[in-house]
Amino acid sequence: MRKNKKNTKISFLIRTRNEERWIGHAIQSVLDRVYRPEILIVDNNSTDNTLRIVKYFQHDPLLNELDHPSGKNYTDIRILNIKNYTPGAAINYGVNKASNEIIVIMSAHCALKKINLKKHIKDLNNNVCIFGNQIPIWEGKKLTKRYIWSHFTNTRVQNMFSKLENRYFIHNGIAIYKKKILKKYPFDKYLLGKEDRYWAKKIIKKKLNFLYDPSLEAEHHYTDGGSTWRIQGKV
Repeated sequence: MRKNKKNTKISFLIRTRNEERWIGHAIQSVLDRVYRPEILIVDNNSTDNTLRIVKYFQHDPLLNELDHPSGKNYTDIRILNIKNYTPGAAINYGVNKASNEIIVIMSAHCALKKINLKKHIKDLNNNVCIFGNQIPIWEGKKLTKRYIWSHFTNTRVQNMFSKLENRYFIHNGIAIYKKKILKKYPFDKYLLGKEDRYWAKKIIKKKLNFLYDPSLEAEHHYTDGGSTWRIQGKV
């Protein structure tokens, strides 16, 4: 599998709470596609095996600076604990701890499928966020894109407006930002959800742009009976 160029420094920010089923897939998908990433796990008091699985990756000799044949660190995986969790607060905390200017926010139950850092970083010159396509998966099965998933088309869209939600639309399932932008315009730490949509509204008011690019892509896994896609009792 072809990885992105070696000289790109990038931090992945993954929020977790009891994500033992998918966190290993999420981390491995990043390692398979990005060269020497920093991966920050912002954990909200997980009580299952989430952190134990993360530590497997931390202690993998191929990822360890001392044991790696090159003598250089292959990647840096860190666990950050947050007590007063909200989605926005977790992102802001991770951003402040990130070492690199390019930050990718990814859901813990997403698996990265496509990323072209050279292209996406270039697009960040004219956009404050690049968010990507998501393929809905339930129990291993690709599902028909309904409800919010219908936004994820095969066409690039600047400043996407959702007729379904009647507001501007960004989704942090997989999204790329510059650290300096997120420091200047942090997410609302009081919201219990949809922090990305409210951030989009703020950005538009500032007369800035964001971009949906389907060449950035992740599979988004759900395990709750597919309720996210239920319409009148049908999946």
